[in-house]
Amino acid sequence: MAKSSSGIFRFAAKLGSRRIPDMRSSALFSEECLSLKERPAPRQSAGSSECSDRLDLTEEPRKGTRAPTAHGATPSGTRTRQQVRTAGERRQPRLTAAARLQLSRPQHLESTKASAQSSTRGQKQQAITGSSASGIGFSHGESWKAMRRFTLSTLRDFGMGKKTIEDRILDELQPLINHFESHKGKPFDTRIILNSAVSNVICSIIFGKRFEYEDPTFLTLIHLIGENFRLLGAPQVQLYNYYPYLGFLLGAHRTLERNVDQQIAFFQGFFKEHKMEFDANNITGFIDAYLLKQEQEFKNSSTHFHDKNLLYSTLDLFAAGTETTSTTLRWGLLLMMKYPEIQRKVHEEITRVIKPGQVPRVEDRKNMPYTDAVAHEIQRFANIVPLNVSRATITDVHFRGYYIPKGTEVMPLLISVLYDKTQWATPYEFNPQHFLDANGRFVKKDAFIPFSIGRRACVGESLAKMELFLFFAGLLQKFTFHPSPGVTEADLDLTEDVGFTLTPKPHGVCAVPRERTV
Repeated sequence: MAKSSSGIFRFAAKLGSRRIPDMRSSALFSEECLSLKERPAPRQSAGSSECSDRLDLTEEPRKGTRAPTAHGATPSGTRTRQQVRTAGERRQPRLTAAARLQLSRPQHLESTKASAQSSTRGQKQQAITGSSASGIGFSHGESWKAMRRFTLSTLRDFGMGKKTIEDRILDELQPLINHFESHKGKPFDTRIILNSAVSNVICSIIFGKRFEYEDPTFLTLIHLIGENFRLLGAPQVQLYNYYPYLGFLLGAHRTLERNVDQQIAFFQGFFKEHKMEFDANNITGFIDAYLLKQEQEFKNSSTHFHDKNLLYSTLDLFAAGTETTSTTLRWGLLLMMKYPEIQRKVHEEITRVIKPGQVPRVEDRKNMPYTDAVAHEIQRFANIVPLNVSRATITDVHFRGYYIPKGTEVMPLLISVLYDKTQWATPYEFNPQHFLDANGRFVKKDAFIPFSIGRRACVGESLAKMELFLFFAGLLQKFTFHPSPGVTEADLDLTEDVGFTLTPKPHGVCAVPRERTV
C-alpha cells in the first residue's frame, strides 16, 4: 500500500457531545486541487485576514465539522508501496464554513506554522478520551495555553529531556528484555508488552510509579486504549456515521462510549487516592503537581486548574504516551525482520560503540549515526498519524489567492511531507540513507515532522524521541529478530491496520538472543 495523501478518510457523526470518526474520502488542498472555491473571494473586511502565506488557526471547528482518520492499505510485496488512488479520484468540495481544508504541500504546512497560535485539535480523538474542549489535546484559548504551559513545565520537572527520564526508560528496558527472553526464541505478539513498557514510562510521570506487567488494572487500561484506537477505523463506525439511525444494530459507538466511561472511572479512582495521600512536600508525579497547583489557585475564581482539566489532561498524556511510541517500535521490529541487512548494520554499530556490559545511552546517539538514521526512518516510513490533527480558522482568511471562511476546519497532512518526492529520494521505500550523507554522518531533515510543527506540536516530543532510541537500540543490542518459522522476509506484510493510528497487522516476532549479551 502506498501511504498516499490521496487516500484519506474524514470523520462526521457525533454521539451526544462526543464525536465518532466518519471515514470518507476527501479532497486535498494542493497546487493540483485548488479549484475548491466556487465563488470569488469577498472584499476583505475588518474581521478577515489577508494572509497569502499564513493561516491563523486558533478557534475550534464549528459544530458538525469532520476530522480525518487514516486510510487502509494493500500489500505491495516489494520495498515500495504503490499508491492506491489517483488524483483524478479526488473530490473537490466548495470552501464553505462547514468545509474541511487539507494542506497537502510542505510549503503550505510551513506557511501556516508561524501563525498557528492556540489552535484547537479536531474531533476524532475525542472518542478516545471523551474530552470536550478540556485537557491538552482539544482545548483552546486560555485554557489550552494554561494546560500546555503547565504540562511542559511539569514534564521537564520530572525529567523529560534529562538524564532523570533516561534512567526511568532504562529501568523499564530490563523487564522488557526479560519478557522477550522468556519466549526463548519462539514467536510471540509484541503489542501488549511494548504498550505496557512504553506506558510505564509515562505512568511513572503521571502517577509517580510504574505498574507490573501483570497488573489487572494496568492491563485493562492498556486494552481500553488499544481498542478505542482500533475502533476509530472500524467499518461499523463508518457505517454508523453514514446511517446513524442504524446505530441500534451496530454497537461500535456504544463500545467506544463504554470504554471512555470505564477509563474515566479508573482515573477518578486514582485521583481520589492521590487526594487522600497528598503531601505538598512530596510531589511524586503529574497528578500531585496538579493538585498542588489547585491549592495555590484556590482563591482564583477564573482558574483553569479545575478537576475536568485534570481528568482530560491525564487521559491525553496516558493515551498519547502509550500508543504512539509503542506502535512505532512495533513497526521498527517488523522492518528489522523485513530487511535483515539493515538489522545487521545496526548490530555492527551497536557492537562497535557500546562497551560490553553497558546499555545504550542518549549520549551514544551521536556516535551511532546509522542506528539514529534507522530510528528516524522508521518514524518517517511508518507514518502512524498521516493526517495529523485538525485546526480551524478563527477569522476569514485569504491564503495564496483563495478565500477561507471563518470556522473552516483545516487538516495539515503530515503524510504529504513525510512522503514528498521533492524531499526524499525514495519516499515509498524504507531507506535509512535518507538521513545519512555521503560520509555516513547523520543529517537532520526539515521535512521530518512526525510530531507536527508549530505551537500545537506534540507536547511529549523529546520524551518520545528518547524512548524510541533507547528501547530500539537496547532491544537490538540484546536480540536478533526473525519472522515466525515458515515465514520469509518477503512474506512479511507491511499493510497497516486502520484506526486512529496506522498499526502493523498482527504478526509473530522471534527474539533470538545474540551471542554478545547486555
